[in-house]
Amino acid sequence: MPGGLNATQGSLLGFLYDGPKTGWDLLQEIDRGLSRFWNVTPSHVYRELRALQGRRLVTAGRTGVRDRRPFTITAAGKKAFEEWIALEPGPEQIRNPLLITLWFGRHLDPDTLGGFLASNRHVHEARLAHYESIAPADPHTAAVLGFGVAYEKAVIGWIDGLQNTPDADTGTAPATATASVPATASVPATASIASSASTASTAPAG
Repeated sequence: MPGGLNATQGSLLGFLYDGPKTGWDLLQEIDRGLSRFWNVTPSHVYRELRALQGRRLVTAGRTGVRDRRPFTITAAGKKAFEEWIALEPGPEQIRNPLLITLWFGRHLDPDTLGGFLASNRHVHEARLAHYESIAPADPHTAAVLGFGVAYEKAVIGWIDGLQNTPDADTGTAPATATASVPATASVPATASIASSASTASTAPAG
């Protein structure tokens, strides 16, 4: 929207709404929770702070310890934030590299694909523990953290389902199975996917 705020600018103004913060403070605030839901790099934060300063939506204070300068939201900045936060949020877009790999998983052997699933499970276990360790500041941040907890549990359950679905050919579950797939779920067995890959890669052309 011409003259409006992008999501990063809006979120920075939101963090500054209650008081001044340095760029470092903002990065720490983002890293404590929001970073998993909106990817923001340090260079992005400082670039957007300069843009907000140029639009007089924030002011920069004097340089302090370690060359850090506090930024303060202006009256115009508060008005811009209030207009931005009242807008209908746009649709989400899931970006998950594992899903891309699984889409073409027929080209991988079972052990490799199983290793990818296991390593991704560890990542989501760590994220789940991180979200559960955060004390929310208010019911709204609690709702966001609740989404994170529910999402990570869902992904872990989904991965467990892929790892523990009975093999399509034998009808028997792997000996390492520890969880069952919900009755409403319909997911292919990891071994079956990889077996198809092996077959496809060795089939004669034409």
